[in-house]
Amino acid sequence: MIQTRSPRLGLRRAFTLIELVAVMVVLAVLAGVAIPKYFDYADRAKTSSVQGTLGAVRTALANFYTEAAVAGDAAYPTLAEIRTVGTVMQEAIPANPYNNLSTIQRITVLADAQNRAVSNTTQFGWNYYFDNNANPPVTIFWANSTDQTTVLNANGQPIRANRL
Repeated sequence: MIQTRSPRLGLRRAFTLIELVAVMVVLAVLAGVAIPKYFDYADRAKTSSVQGTLGAVRTALANFYTEAAVAGDAAYPTLAEIRTVGTVMQEAIPANPYNNLSTIQRITVLADAQNRAVSNTTQFGWNYYFDNNANPPVTIFWANSTDQTTVLNANGQPIRANRL
């Protein structure tokens, strides 16, 4: 830091150009390290959110089926029942973080459900298939998004959200 004397102001202090450039370089290096880390954390948070929601909904579907079976009517909930807070889930199903939608669409074709087909991604965050006429009844719930997650398959490749 340079100190200069001004007749009117007394002693003045100022940074040299070299000091300012050094500070800018340090800030640029820190930003270069921190920004990619931030995006990695954001991606992992999205993946964790989807996994948590899928786990909660799938558990709630299994509980609903078990309670219905004990009552003598082994069936999975209808789309209306899964959408109704307090029937299957105690709270509303959270938004899919990959498209920010919490809406659920019913899939009626088993092959689409088995392949985790994705459609209407601007309208629905989740897909739900159920067939209570099958023996035994079948249900599949998955994310309506093909975005890559931070979960890796056995080959080290990212798994897409609809495959979780």
